Amino acid sequence: MSTVTPADVQAAASRLSGRIAATPAEAAPRLSELAGCAVFLKLENQQHTGSFKERGALNKLLSLSEAERAAGVIAMSAGNHAQAVACHAARLGIKATIVMPSFTPFTKVERTESYGARVVLEGETLSDAAAFAQEMAAREGLVFVHPYDDAHVIAGQGTVALEFLEQVPDLDVLVVPVGGGGLIAGMAVAAKAVKPDIRVIGVECALYPSMRQAVRGEPIVCSGVTIAEGIAVKAPGGLTKALVEQHVEDILLASEEALEAAVFRMVTVQKLVAEGAGAAALAAVLAEPGRFQGKRVGLVVSGGNIDARLLAQVLMRGLVLEGRIVRLRIALTDAPGALAKATRILGEAGANIVEVYHQRLFHDVPVKMAEIDVILETRDRTHVQAIVDRLAKAGFPTELMVDVS
Repeated sequence: MSTVTPADVQAAASRLSGRIAATPAEAAPRLSELAGCAVFLKLENQQHTGSFKERGALNKLLSLSEAERAAGVIAMSAGNHAQAVACHAARLGIKATIVMPSFTPFTKVERTESYGARVVLEGETLSDAAAFAQEMAAREGLVFVHPYDDAHVIAGQGTVALEFLEQVPDLDVLVVPVGGGGLIAGMAVAAKAVKPDIRVIGVECALYPSMRQAVRGEPIVCSGVTIAEGIAVKAPGGLTKALVEQHVEDILLASEEALEAAVFRMVTVQKLVAEGAGAAALAAVLAEPGRFQGKRVGLVVSGGNIDARLLAQVLMRGLVLEGRIVRLRIALTDAPGALAKATRILGEAGANIVEVYHQRLFHDVPVKMAEIDVILETRDRTHVQAIVDRLAKAGFPTELMVDVS
């Protein structure tokens, strides 16, 4: 297969039938209100390993000859592709080796090993790990399962579009996360065959715009730490690039702030957990509402494998930005009863005190004064300002230590 056709995607759908979950597609009324368009979500985060990667990995594995299955497979990945290959290779009785960079978190290594794969930690970067995996494949006679630049992998990912359009036939636009391009390439091929007038738009994180730069003939410049590590790809595939050029209307860029906000909105508004890459489509739609206004827009939630600590941090930061958790610095006289009076005012104003730090020594205040830092749960920014005004009126000058404006 030197390219991918609609027939290839249909064949993949037949192979995967009964082996891969047909994930839900659900309307998102509250997100639609925020975005100014009718939003529908394709929940690939509900696959067994938490991402769409299972489709392409399994389609590739099912395409192997008996000799290739007997030889075993090898893949390079620090995340979702690793788990997908390991999981389905084990189900098919194929020995799998996964090369992961040395910096891969132990939890991901352990999860991949739990599926029965042999994990090899090698290389300081993804490129180093990929080169080692290719060398190992040649040395041991293993079949290399590329994470995106493989026709069978692309065709498998394209089945997302077939399902989505069967579930929601009247979509105007598909918005798809883009890393190496396997998902959007397969989806675009399938979607255009089913509904030629549908628009397919990709989303990359702004720090890794490699596919957009490649299709525009620009030098590829990527760097930085991103919450969307699943699409932080420096080298898009040659096969995927050609398909994107042919079928994809545009590729948008999502900033880190937009990606983080989209993860927060997914949880707090839609009650769904999405990793940074999985929330990229929503990030783009919320950032450019004019482009999608009044349209019926299908967003692919490509994965939900976000680290629990990172998710907790995103949620807390989101509450801070909304003014629902704030830190106030309150000046008061260093006299009995002053602290009690200030906290009573906070309670009467409807704030819930989370933490209090009482400082006499380390802040730059007069010797007969003290300061307290209080962390509060509040309703919103308007509530915060009302609390600050009420304290000031009672003789307690107050400074908002976290800007929520």
